[in-house]
Parts: sequence; C-alpha cells; structure tokens
Amino acid sequence: MRKELGKWFLDIAKYMITAVLLISLFNGVNEWAWYMYGLVVLAVLVTLLTGLTLLKDKKEDK
Repeated sequence: MRKELGKWFLDIAKYMITAVLLISLFNGVNEWAWYMYGLVVLAVLVTLLTGLTLLKDKKEDK
C-alpha cells in the first residue's frame, strides 16, 4: 500500500511539472508573480519528497 501511494505522489509531482511546462509554452510564465514560482516549486518538492519517503523500504534502515 505504501509503495503504491509513493508512486502516486511521484506521478503527481511529474504532472505538476508537466503542467507548468505546458502553461509556459502556451501562455508564458512572464505574467506570473514571483511567489507563484515559489509555490509551484514548493508543491513539487513536497509531493516528490513524500513519494520518495513512502517508497523507501523499511528493511534498508535496519
């Protein structure tokens, strides 16, 4: 269950990066305020780290 949830979080991080790239292709991110960049980066990092933490095997820690 944890591994599936971890994979799901990694997929969400990839989708967010893809969405930002597509938005910048069509509209351009020049119109964004500076804090929007920070929010996107923070959201991607949180989902990426959550996914990697859930994928980490407990047996490796011992």
